Amino acid sequence: MKKITYLTIFAVLLLTACDKNESVTPENGVPVVKSASSYNVLKDEDITYANGLSHNANSTAPFSISLKLDLYYPDNNDTNRPVYMFIHGGGFQGGTKAKPEIQDMAQYFASRGWVFASIDYRTTEELGNISGMTQEQVLAFYKGLAPEEWINFSIENASSPGDVSTSVAMYMAQRDAKAALRWLVANANTYHINPDFITVGGASAGAISTVALGISDQDDFRDEISVTDDATLSSTNLNESYTVKSMVYFWGSNVKLELFGSIYNVDPYDSNDPEIFLAHGTNDQNPTTTYSEATELNSIYNSLGIYNELVPLEGAGHGAWDATVNGKSLSDLSFDFLTQRQGLNVE
Repeated sequence: MKKITYLTIFAVLLLTACDKNESVTPENGVPVVKSASSYNVLKDEDITYANGLSHNANSTAPFSISLKLDLYYPDNNDTNRPVYMFIHGGGFQGGTKAKPEIQDMAQYFASRGWVFASIDYRTTEELGNISGMTQEQVLAFYKGLAPEEWINFSIENASSPGDVSTSVAMYMAQRDAKAALRWLVANANTYHINPDFITVGGASAGAISTVALGISDQDDFRDEISVTDDATLSSTNLNESYTVKSMVYFWGSNVKLELFGSIYNVDPYDSNDPEIFLAHGTNDQNPTTTYSEATELNSIYNSLGIYNELVPLEGAGHGAWDATVNGKSLSDLSFDFLTQRQGLNVE
């Protein structure tokens, strides 16, 4: 794996296929989805999936805030639905679950039979201002928001207070994404979700979190902080577990996994990691999400013998939501991958 420069990573965040295995064979109990938009879509907005610690411009101690998601689901009587959770981008500085392109994707999948969740998570907007603080003061200020070893590593390798906050936000975003997925499993009966058919996807920073969610162990980005230091962890359905079946990656990177591996001296990849669909602009100029990030993930997956598909978006830059390949949109391409690889019954 390539060596990365963390100073560069923190700063710029402010800003094919492998050999194909046979597809999964549909079995009894496998969800049925539609090949075309077939259902009206219902939407439950601003559902609280957990709480998390936060700062604002004036706070001296962290306080709890609600973490929200929007849920889109088909207006039908199906009791066996696959689920797709999507994580927005924004460089861990901001962003929104209500981004129009994500809403369009939610409509696409929910109208075909999926439950689609779009989540918000904590970013640097919830981290206050640490300018002028000593290392000890920063550790105290961010206690409970990220592990001490993560904060120390960030301080020692970042070039500015903003870079430290970005690194802390990367950890918090992962903690939140995992909490959102556990919420979906905990509420599977309410929304008729089949937890054996979980897809996680994201764009840019959301793709970075997607890869880290699917590949890291379930206790990673969870057990490094105790409920004593962060009482809001008790709101995150800690007793639930999940298995990610597929990941959908749009113009991201594996930088967070590399950071996690460096801090904890682990190799997070193994042959049990979920399959992945990657779409990435070949002319992506964002320094942390160049096209080479997708080819590196492709190579890692190939070396482990895990099925993956890499779709180069020829000539496209970062955020190529409108890209098409052979007349197919990103949603069409993702649909093909998910239905074929998960063995979903398509009508």
